[in-house]
Amino acid sequence: MKIITAIASILIIIGALNWGLYGISKIDIVESLFGGWKNKIGRIVYLLIGIAGLYSLLYVIFA
Repeated sequence: MKIITAIASILIIIGALNWGLYGISKIDIVESLFGGWKNKIGRIVYLLIGIAGLYSLLYVIFA
């Protein structure tokens, strides 16, 4: 479980930095690297970040 929590934390940090950069300068790192919603890989990255956030939320609530 420690590995899943660590991966989730890393994905959440990537997501937070992506949103922060987008808010400051409209730079979307995920879209730049993986094609964003236009590409299946970009969709998978966004999906993994979302799942990591949900996992972390449930982890905090039920821990």
